[in-house]
Amino acid sequence: MFTGIIEEIGEVVRVVREGANLHLFVKCTFTKELKIDQSVAHNGVCLTVVAIDGDVYQVTAIAETLAKTHLGSLQAGDIVNLERGMLLNTRLDGHIVQGHIDQTATCTAIKEEGGSKRFSFAYDPSTGNVVIEKGSVTINGVSLTVVDATRDGFSVAVIPYTLAHTNLHRLAVGSVVNLEFDVIGKYVARLVQQR
Repeated sequence: MFTGIIEEIGEVVRVVREGANLHLFVKCTFTKELKIDQSVAHNGVCLTVVAIDGDVYQVTAIAETLAKTHLGSLQAGDIVNLERGMLLNTRLDGHIVQGHIDQTATCTAIKEEGGSKRFSFAYDPSTGNVVIEKGSVTINGVSLTVVDATRDGFSVAVIPYTLAHTNLHRLAVGSVVNLEFDVIGKYVARLVQQR
């Protein structure tokens, strides 16, 4: 379980394919605090730490994860948003994030808004996933509030602090991002579909 509040931007130092799996080797300042079997969200994707070597740790993404996320396009030198699992004795500053990506979206527009930026995204609505205005959505692991929503897209406003402390500042029109829709919204949508 995560909150969508990014702890740090990590660097992918090596990527190794093994069969259908992808091994990511990531460098960050909290590596020495990690333990084998611990969960860390990488651009919103919950992955298990399987090895630690100095200030670099290893996680593995399986075929199902690679099919639903953009992790397969990562290369050495890329940066990723990192968040360790939330503690039960702390504030929930973002929203409840599972680290299970629902699908990807494509950035369709970026607009400057007095120091902040508004990002617009398009996604495939045939999956049944929905966003609502003023609802929550997770983009590359970052908990954000939806500004406006259409049947197949939405926009979010991102403040300068979040831009500086996540990899969202590297987005361009055409960039592909990982989306996790609000878990409560997903349950409500499923119940409505079943009726």
